Amino acid sequence: MQIPSIPYELALGWRYTRAGRATRRNGFISFISGVSMLGIALGVAALIIVLSVMNGFQKDVRDRMLSVVSHIEIFAPRGAALADPALTLAQARQNVNVIGAAPFVSAQALLARGEDMKGALVRGIDPALEGAVTDLAASNARLLGRLVPGQFRVVLGSVLARDLGVGVGDAVTLIAPAGQLTPAGVVPRLKQMTVAGMFDSGHYEYDSALVLLHHQDAQRILRLEGPTGVRLKLRDLHRAHAVAGELAQTLSGALLIRDWTQQNRTWFAAVQLEKRMMFIILTLIVAVAAFNLVSTLVMTVTDKRADIAILRTLGASPKSIMGIFVVQGALVGVIGTLLGLALGLGIALHIDVIVPAIEQALNARFLPQDIYLISKMPSEPQSGDIVPIAMIALALSFVATLYPSWRASRVNPAEALRHE
Repeated sequence: MQIPSIPYELALGWRYTRAGRATRRNGFISFISGVSMLGIALGVAALIIVLSVMNGFQKDVRDRMLSVVSHIEIFAPRGAALADPALTLAQARQNVNVIGAAPFVSAQALLARGEDMKGALVRGIDPALEGAVTDLAASNARLLGRLVPGQFRVVLGSVLARDLGVGVGDAVTLIAPAGQLTPAGVVPRLKQMTVAGMFDSGHYEYDSALVLLHHQDAQRILRLEGPTGVRLKLRDLHRAHAVAGELAQTLSGALLIRDWTQQNRTWFAAVQLEKRMMFIILTLIVAVAAFNLVSTLVMTVTDKRADIAILRTLGASPKSIMGIFVVQGALVGVIGTLLGLALGLGIALHIDVIVPAIEQALNARFLPQDIYLISKMPSEPQSGDIVPIAMIALALSFVATLYPSWRASRVNPAEALRHE
């Protein structure tokens, strides 16, 4: 059985790539080649780590956000009560994509405790139905069960309760946004409420501002005749925008519809823009490292002029000479890319262990919760990011080999041997 032979272009390209043999006569070339390989590896690893962290950050914040907000909200204009809440609920449930629906009352107010006063987002809910539309309500069903109509109890976000210095059983004053007209002028509507408990969603924005109470109590305080809207949960949260369009065609009355992407459109757009810019910036690092191959291969060609001349006199074609140095540069790119993939994925998959260890060693906190909404470094490597990164690194490495390889193929054997 005949063993297939390896093309000599591949064998020589691999030999020139190996440090210590191919570059024995010029250690500086070996150093530059190693730096190029290391640069490609670090650039690829940095891209994978940064994009994985941004993916994890976006997913973590989104999941925590959706534990509090619903996939779709249907509400009356200008904060008015729905004309027929029962009809709106029935029509919304007819959509096959809707798996849960619940009425709600939404308003902004002030919450006071002594001299302390905080702005709050007041949400009146039906404890019996709220668990069907948010994960927070489903996991705190017993807590929300304390919201009995007529008893004017509230459940506060953990940060809000801490800022006001209140606990279970304490009294707080809810100050409604619209006042009542009296002979002395407009007087704000005040209502003393009892704290029934606290929740912790893990999302600072809601933990520091959200106040939950029974929707009937909210209607009395705000002087509404019914709920201001309906909240929906879908089978697939990614179809929220399409389902909102379908509901706009089927619901009766002049209603406004908003899906979860619209509620936080600015934040999601900012994250996507930042991710795109980071991809471009870090790709430039890979490009710089890849194009270091140009100088490496140019010096290698100069160092190997005698070898090239001998190969040409033995019958090697310019195409074969060019192939040798393309192989050399491509191998540097492939090895650097593989090392970068291994390093990047290794760190990205274990970042939940690495970052706390660094924080403990430096006695520092990289993610203050009140600024970044989350307190732990998340990571989610996605093939949709990793494959393009590897392909771009390999493509840049290949392009960087073309000019030096072409120069090698143009070496004149007589001129090269004259100086040897």
